Amino acid sequence: MTYAPRPALLRAALDAAEHGWPVIPLRPRSKVPALHGERRCPGTGECTDRHRTFEQRATTDPSRIERCWATGPFNVGIATGPAGLLVVDLDTLKPTDEKDAPDGAANFRALCERSGHAVPATRRIRTPSGGEHLYFTAPIGVRFTNTTGTLTPKVDTRAWGGQVVAPGSSTPHGPYTVLEDVPVTYLPEWLQKALTAPHRSATAPILPTLARDTSRYAAVALEREVAAVAATREGGRQAQLLRAVRAVGRFVAWGDLDRATVEAAFTCGGESAGLPPAECRATIRKALDYSIRTAWPRETA
Repeated sequence: MTYAPRPALLRAALDAAEHGWPVIPLRPRSKVPALHGERRCPGTGECTDRHRTFEQRATTDPSRIERCWATGPFNVGIATGPAGLLVVDLDTLKPTDEKDAPDGAANFRALCERSGHAVPATRRIRTPSGGEHLYFTAPIGVRFTNTTGTLTPKVDTRAWGGQVVAPGSSTPHGPYTVLEDVPVTYLPEWLQKALTAPHRSATAPILPTLARDTSRYAAVALEREVAAVAATREGGRQAQLLRAVRAVGRFVAWGDLDRATVEAAFTCGGESAGLPPAECRATIRKALDYSIRTAWPRETA
């Protein structure tokens, strides 16, 4: 497997920090944080007194960033809450979506038109799937959290409890690149109101049929389910975590994924959604135990 040159990823991390956006390391060519959860916390360094979450460990300190990225080709995650950002994520269509359904960009344009406004001009990032991240400066004194399809279908947001992958990073599907390198604009008032209006909970994503390359599929499924947990709003977070872990648990039972890796990834996702660390640990352990105990043999799945 070919990784991006380490200096390029270091430059990406330092560039984000220069904008005042605290960063965290993500696993190489992945969107999953490369940080320990509370259960695996060593109790040293920043965590000497107590476990610190990824938002508390995110940093803009160049020396800390250089030390971290000197140890591996980590992708770069921006902790959106501490960065004072709200990022609108315009998703693309999935193979399971209806062929003629509008994607996130089309739905967001329609939302802007219904509100009587043009699509805001701001910093835009192209994602490997062909989607876009639109960066906005969050208003002071308002603590926005992550949303999934709340504004309109295929449009998510990342704020407190979330992170986005910085340009310069890459996944097996391609790189994150800057589409419009313009100043980050203030979150429009009409969009603030849309985000704070009452909404019904979004439908949880459905796993597709098992692919032949189960090891690669297992890794993709883990990444997707962790992201879904991290994006869940208050009121459905524990249920989403339980469902997501059970969905991935079969791969642990079959030996495609290491249990410790799965526990660490979902702990980060649960903490990102705002769940207490102890609640994350108990839910993950319970769900994995159930999945491993009840998983069907691979040949019958």
